[in-house]
Amino acid sequence: MNLIQQLVKQGILEKSRATALDYEVKNSGLREEEVILSKNVVSEDFLFDLKSKLLKMPLKFVPSDEVSLQVLETIQEESARYYHMIPIAKEENNLEVGMVYPEDIKAREALDFLSRQNKFSYRVTLITLSNFEEIFKKYRTLRKEVTRALEELESELKEKKVEAQAPNADIEKIKEDAPISKVVANILRHAIDGNASDVHIEPGRDKIRVRYRLDGVLHSSLFLEKKYLASIIARIKILANLRIDETRVPQDGRFSTGIDNRAIDFRISTFPTTLGEKVAIRILDSSQRKVNFEALGITGRNLKVIESALNKYYGMILATGPTGSGKTTTLYAILGLLNKEESNVMTLEDPVEYYMEGVNQSQINPDIGYTFATGLRHMLRQDPDILMVGEIRDEETASLAIHASLTGHIVLSTLHTSNTLGVIPRLIDMGIKPFLISPTVTVALAQRLIRTLCPSCKRKIKPKPEIKKILLKEIEELPPVVKKDVKINGDSLWVYEPVGCKKCNNTGYAGRIGIFEILEMTDELSEIILKEPSETKIQEEAKRQGMVTMKQDGVLKVLSGVTSFEEVMRVAEEN
Repeated sequence: MNLIQQLVKQGILEKSRATALDYEVKNSGLREEEVILSKNVVSEDFLFDLKSKLLKMPLKFVPSDEVSLQVLETIQEESARYYHMIPIAKEENNLEVGMVYPEDIKAREALDFLSRQNKFSYRVTLITLSNFEEIFKKYRTLRKEVTRALEELESELKEKKVEAQAPNADIEKIKEDAPISKVVANILRHAIDGNASDVHIEPGRDKIRVRYRLDGVLHSSLFLEKKYLASIIARIKILANLRIDETRVPQDGRFSTGIDNRAIDFRISTFPTTLGEKVAIRILDSSQRKVNFEALGITGRNLKVIESALNKYYGMILATGPTGSGKTTTLYAILGLLNKEESNVMTLEDPVEYYMEGVNQSQINPDIGYTFATGLRHMLRQDPDILMVGEIRDEETASLAIHASLTGHIVLSTLHTSNTLGVIPRLIDMGIKPFLISPTVTVALAQRLIRTLCPSCKRKIKPKPEIKKILLKEIEELPPVVKKDVKINGDSLWVYEPVGCKKCNNTGYAGRIGIFEILEMTDELSEIILKEPSETKIQEEAKRQGMVTMKQDGVLKVLSGVTSFEEVMRVAEEN
C-alpha cells in the first residue's frame, strides 16, 4: 500500500513532490503517514479515511475517557508504543485493538503472540495517529508514576542525597526536581485530571492512604509506605510556605499553578493526629466556576425569588449550609450577574477562592487583626455598591452587614445554619434587633449538593412500591403553585437509576448539582419577626409563600431524571 501514490492518483499531490516524499520515507526511517502529515499535504482525517478505504477496514475515533485502565493493562505499555497498537474495549475475552499501522506484519505477529499468551481473541480497528497518542497518555497512571518516583527516592537515600529546594509553584518544575517532589506533583496532577475537589493524605499505622473526593464522595486511590510520610508532608509545606519544623499544631496555606491553560489554586490544611500529620488539599479551579443558575440547580419558583431580589438596589442575600455545600459557588454566580462596569463590587473572603475580573477581592488575616468586621468597616469607606462578605460569624460583622444593607448596598454573605428556617433566629441570637432584620434581609437560601446521574448510562425504571409511596407523598405536599406543573400520577411515575459505564468510572454519577430552599422576605414574615420569630411560625409562613424544601427540590430533580431517589435520600437524611 502506497498512500503517496494514491494521493497522486487523486490529483492531490504532484509527481515531483511525491518523489521527494518517497525519498524522505526511505531515508528518514519515518512512515508514510508521518511524512505526509508533517508536510501538511492533507488533514489527518482525510489521510486515514483514505487508508480505511484501501485496507477495507473501519476507521474509528475512540475518546480516551472511554478506555478503562483495566483494558489498557491487556497490552503492556512498551508493546503498545513500539507497535502503535492499543486495546480500546473488551468484552469477556474478546479484545478490540486500535492500530495505526494494521498492515504492519510484525505488529500483527506480536498481537497474535500476545493473544495466545494471555488467552484472548481480538479484532482490529484502524485509528488515527493523534487518537493513538491521546489514548496512550492513559498509561501514565498515578500508581505507576508514583512507584517510579519512589524507586528513584530509594536510590537517592542509598546514596545519602538530601533534598533541599526552594518553594516553586510550577507543577512542571516540581516534576523536574527530587523524586519526592515528583510523588507530590503526580498526586496533584492525578487529582486535577480526575476533576477531584479535594485530596486527603492520611497516615495509618503502617501505610499512608491517599483519597480523592469525586462528586462529593471520597475514594481511596493509593497506599504508600509510612516511611515516606514526613518527606511528602514537608514537600507540601514548602509549596504552601508553611513551617516544616512545626508538626504539633494545625497549619493553613495555599499555592497556585497553571496547568493546561487553567489557573489552579490549592488550599492546604495540615492536622496533627496520633499517627502523624494529615493533609487535606482543596483544589480550586476557576475555569469550572463560570456557571449559571440553571447549572447550579436553581429553577422554577426558586429562580423567580432570586431574580426578584437582584432587581432591588439594596438588601441582604444570605446563603446557609455546612462546609462544602456550594454556598460560595452560588454567591459567585450571583456576583457574576451583579458585576457591571457601573458598579463598585468588593469582596472580603477567607480565603479568596476564585478571582473575578472587575471585582475588588480582599482576603482577611486574623493574625494581624484583619478580620471580617475590621475589613467590612474599611470596605464601607471605599464607596461600594455591592459587597460580598465570606461569612457572618459574630455580632459585629452581622451589625456592619445590616448597616450596609440599610444604607443602600447589596450584601451577599453566608451563615451557618442547617436550613432557611434557622437564619432569622440565628441573627437574633447574634444580637441583631428584630426590627432591623425585615427591612434588610431580602432572601435566605439553604442548599446541599447531590450527585447527578451519568447521562450516558442512566436507566429509566418503575420505582419500587416503597419508593413510589414516598415520592407520591412528597408530590402531594408540594406547594400548589409548584404542584400544578408536576404532571405525574401513580400510573405514570418513572424514575432513573445509576448503572455505571466507562465515562463515569462505573459509578453511575457524573458531576453535582444543588438542591435548594429559598425563603423570601414578605410583609407576613416581617410581622412574625417582630412578634414571635420562632422556627415554627417561620415554617408556617414558608409554607404559605410556597417555599419548596430541599427534600422536595430533590424529589423534583428525581422526577426530571437529574438524580436518583437514593442520592436525594442520602443527602436529606444527613440533615
